[in-house]
Amino acid sequence: MTLPTLTASQIELKDFRLTTRIGTYAPGDTVPDYHALDLTLWIHPELVLIAQDGMAHVFDYDPLVIEIERLAADGRYETQERLMTRIVQACAAYPAIEAIDIALRKFPVRAGSGSLGVRLAVDGAQLQRLRDDRS
Repeated sequence: MTLPTLTASQIELKDFRLTTRIGTYAPGDTVPDYHALDLTLWIHPELVLIAQDGMAHVFDYDPLVIEIERLAADGRYETQERLMTRIVQACAAYPAIEAIDIALRKFPVRAGSGSLGVRLAVDGAQLQRLRDDRS
């Protein structure tokens, strides 16, 4: 049996309920009860396979989570895509993040049922372009 030569590490945030206002709704439309974020960040394995315990040796995701909460509450959004874009831009500010998979879903879609969302995968090259645009 040959083992893969790739070592990859991820940080996963799942089913994170955001306090946000997204969309424009007419009378009688189903207004979502909430939006949930799934965010997977690929980071260098050296930030997970650590020789000693301590925050200095890992990726500190708490500031990013706080920024995501701030962005979600930062006024009304017409689209889920705009909030997702702003979250990806916030992630790009962290050089330790090598790639991103992000999904934002609203609950319910119709008659108290279902979820509907948007998913985006951002590779290292696209992240670098975002970083270069910020400078």
